[in-house]
Amino acid sequence: MILRLFDLPEIEPSQAVGFAGNIIDRLSEKRSDDASERALGEPDARIMLLGKGRVLLSLGDEAQEDGAQEDGPKAKAFFALHEIARFEPRLHEAVLLGRHNQRPLLAAVTLADPEQLSEPFKAIDYRSVYMQGLIPSDEIGALAQAAALIAWHENHRYCGRCGTLTEMRAGGYKRVCPHCEAQHFPRTDPVAIMLAVRGERCLLARSPHFAPGMYSCLAGFIEPGETIEAAVRRETLEEMGVPVGRVAYHASQPWPFPYSLMIGCHAEALSDDLVIDRSELEDGRWFTRGEVLAMLDRSHPHGLMTPPPGAIAAHLIRCWAEG
Repeated sequence: MILRLFDLPEIEPSQAVGFAGNIIDRLSEKRSDDASERALGEPDARIMLLGKGRVLLSLGDEAQEDGAQEDGPKAKAFFALHEIARFEPRLHEAVLLGRHNQRPLLAAVTLADPEQLSEPFKAIDYRSVYMQGLIPSDEIGALAQAAALIAWHENHRYCGRCGTLTEMRAGGYKRVCPHCEAQHFPRTDPVAIMLAVRGERCLLARSPHFAPGMYSCLAGFIEPGETIEAAVRRETLEEMGVPVGRVAYHASQPWPFPYSLMIGCHAEALSDDLVIDRSELEDGRWFTRGEVLAMLDRSHPHGLMTPPPGAIAAHLIRCWAEG
């Protein structure tokens, strides 16, 4: 059998994770400095409102207005401008996500108190939106894009060179310093997340903040000047004392907490011995394939489980366990 360069699964693994599936045309080569202002002037513009780690949703019957299926998600995440005035949107800092079906889609911060909203409106945290499937998968991808951009603007309002308040440009994909003319662009923080395997066992661990009984893959930020493979080897050795040989990429996942990209890999463990970094991890150990399958379907006799299905860690684990 001859393996070819693009002999890959029929369904790209990255399309099956939470916060993926964004089908917006980003128009990245056509963003003028006034792109957001021009888009807001179009009568069919739709806007998503975010604030304090939550997105504004309408859970009422009108959620079906923009094409949601009767048997699909019921929440509405994009609104016409006349529907959102009451929520105090900061439209002067709206970011242009792009276009879908020729309609401009934007995102902006809302100043409305999330605890004071009246029905059918509710502000829900991003993680709950994707875990509960409250909006269609393509809009979950748009939420990841919007949340990352909004967070970047909130965290980088001042010039890193001279400290002057910067100005938004290019539809929200650039900030320019009016004093020293430095240009600043949105960042993405790459994170390596890996499942180390050795024979018929895999290595899982848990942090103190995990839900009771949950074990997951190891993960860590990729440092400057470091390859993905080197980060996988370094993190596995640092956190569990296990040396790693070969590293195979599996899938990636946008992770808007606040603007990360999870890069999922399988790693070849070269030793059975563990030295757990207790300053980072509460526990960690080898799990057999049978145990992992039970954890995936929530039938483990001790109540142990893997992360939710939308998390890339769950996809890395399932791919190995069922492989």
